Amino acid sequence: MHLDERVPGLTGRGFGLWGSAFRGLTLPGFALRWGALRPAHLVALTVVLVCVPLGNQDVTASVHVTPADVGSLALVAITLPWALLRRTRFVPVRAAVLSAAALVGVGVATAASQDPHTSLSGFVRFVQIFVVVPAAVLYAVRDRRDLRLVFGAFTAAAVLEGTVGVVQYVTGTGASYAGGDQRAVGTFGAQDVMAMSVVVSFGLLAALGLALDARREQRTAAMRWWSLTAVLLSLPLALSFSRGSWIATGVAVTAVLLLTDVRLLLRCVVVATAAGVVLLGGLAAGGVVKMGGADGGQASVTARLASIGSVTGAADHSVTDRYDLWTTAGRIWRAHPVTGVGPKEFPAFRDASAPLRLSSGSDTAGAGAGYSREPLLSPHNMYLLVLSEQGLVGLTCFGALLLGTALGCWRNPAVLGLLVWQLVDFLYADIGGTTTVLISVLLGLCAGVGTRPGPLAIPSPRSAQSRREASAR
Repeated sequence: MHLDERVPGLTGRGFGLWGSAFRGLTLPGFALRWGALRPAHLVALTVVLVCVPLGNQDVTASVHVTPADVGSLALVAITLPWALLRRTRFVPVRAAVLSAAALVGVGVATAASQDPHTSLSGFVRFVQIFVVVPAAVLYAVRDRRDLRLVFGAFTAAAVLEGTVGVVQYVTGTGASYAGGDQRAVGTFGAQDVMAMSVVVSFGLLAALGLALDARREQRTAAMRWWSLTAVLLSLPLALSFSRGSWIATGVAVTAVLLLTDVRLLLRCVVVATAAGVVLLGGLAAGGVVKMGGADGGQASVTARLASIGSVTGAADHSVTDRYDLWTTAGRIWRAHPVTGVGPKEFPAFRDASAPLRLSSGSDTAGAGAGYSREPLLSPHNMYLLVLSEQGLVGLTCFGALLLGTALGCWRNPAVLGLLVWQLVDFLYADIGGTTTVLISVLLGLCAGVGTRPGPLAIPSPRSAQSRREASAR
């Protein structure tokens, strides 16, 4: 019997928007039923814990432990004994080889570090994010019910953060941007302005994946609800003013639809264009009223869109700082080409290699916090961060991990879309902040699709009508 068939109504038409994803969470008294307890519930909990507000934090501290980190460590602590008790292999051989390569790369860089004591915390963090937690997620998410549960958690977190972000924009209580407190940052605050856009982007892609899954199974009502959720999440994504998340989401959505149905992609392009016109018009209408001295919403969004193509003298200060950080990372690598300077060592070597015009930090304010100037502690490019801190050895191992994971998960467009988003985002961002654990979750999902044959990899279970026809025969 298929696992979904043991849970009545799991894939039924009448279960509603959130039902197919959270059936296991809402069954009465499920906590008392051992059979309902699954490691995938901890994966979903880890995703949701990302939304817990942390208040103002010292970004210069070497270690930050968030509720999501605690959830991920609990996941590891439970899945490993679970695997031992069931006498099952914790991870497939292919995933183990890729993880071992990444472990070797960061281990060699730590051993050769200019300051091994400082690099040790970076080693632990890197192993947590790219090796240990993904392995636990891979083990925990074993079938389509688990996958739907985690995708539902991504979407729920995005809806929560997106709702808070829209309220911040409307009431002028967000992070400081263009002279007013209108930037949507959700529960993350002004010190982590990119976090809400990451959560909303992941939730949008997860909702899109659930909609396509419902479309394959001809569950029309569920498909419409999930599609509507994905469309609505585009509003807080726009109000985040995060150019990187806009680009990564556009590329990822295109990749998902292209792999699913080219005609569907073309129809969605037309609809998205029309929705964009309506969205900008609505922001223009709402932006007539000044909020905190800021210009209207349409001006902010369109100006941000226009700045994407400004890569030379017309680029804003944040863009030029990013280019200078990239230059700095390249110079550090050229001085230490094989093993780099060691994890967490970029800040120590930054000033000696940085161009003179590089800012001392970025300004943050709003969303309940006062003005502060945050230091630039990384090159804002994951590939250049690994290159400068781990050298060619580390970058080769890290690239093998990402490439091997991507090649393995192509059979599931929705999961691949999340990885595409992250690979694009790594071009102008790196690990750090509250949402870092989400990288571990998506890597574990991708590894599960790529290395475990079965319901995670094939298109989807047969529809209810097909099962009835089979039983009739």
